Amino acid sequence: MKQRIVTGVLAGAGFLAVLAVGGFAFHTLVLVMAIVGFDELVRMSSTRRSEWPAVAGYMGIVALVWPNRGGEFALPGDAANWLWLIMLLIMAGMVFGNNRTPIDRSAALLFGVLYIGAGFHYMAFSRWAENGFLMSLLIFACIWLTDAGAYFVGSRIGKRKLIPKISPNKTVEGAVGGLILSVLAATAFAFLAPGTVDPRWAPLLGAVIGILSQVGDLIQSAYKRHYGVKDSGRILPGHGGVLDRCDSWLIVFPFVWMFLERWL
Repeated sequence: MKQRIVTGVLAGAGFLAVLAVGGFAFHTLVLVMAIVGFDELVRMSSTRRSEWPAVAGYMGIVALVWPNRGGEFALPGDAANWLWLIMLLIMAGMVFGNNRTPIDRSAALLFGVLYIGAGFHYMAFSRWAENGFLMSLLIFACIWLTDAGAYFVGSRIGKRKLIPKISPNKTVEGAVGGLILSVLAATAFAFLAPGTVDPRWAPLLGAVIGILSQVGDLIQSAYKRHYGVKDSGRILPGHGGVLDRCDSWLIVFPFVWMFLERWL
């Protein structure tokens, strides 16, 4: 537990410091995290890094998250077209590699490019946006307080299991506790940091983040259970890998910026 706390404090402080700096410093950190996260998925799927579908996947991650001023997609053209090209390369690698990377693992790699690449892309985009530091901080605060609320409420009064076959320790009571804290955090930001979100819409934003944050956590639990691993990696002692720490981020950031930005 001591190691977990020390690692969490140091890693969190370092991450927040780079977030405050923003610009290419933060975007580069996000790119590194995206590559490490995809590498964790490659290893979990028992795919060798040298196999062409994996190589094509790394290329896809770099293409989606490569630093670009303003956080926009760095390569010319539409990101969807590049994703299709990455799919073609992965599938071609499956064929010309004599099915050494079969269809199920190839599909998992393509899934990883979209899931991890889009998630980290929108995380970087959030920081580049107008008032990006405070908006990013708001989203992270809601995610972290959702996690904290779910843990503490669930461990104290949790009785009804949420989805026991996926995550046996999560409870309905914990999920509600995390959701409430997320709503309170977003509402507090609306009044303490004007310009981040309209106070009328802050509770909705907090609720959406609180729900999706827990969905992201459960998604990570689902595919770790599928692969039979406890943690996605070991880069953070006591905390696991990048995907273990960023599971909620990868779902929340794209949704907030793709669907809620125009209303909030």
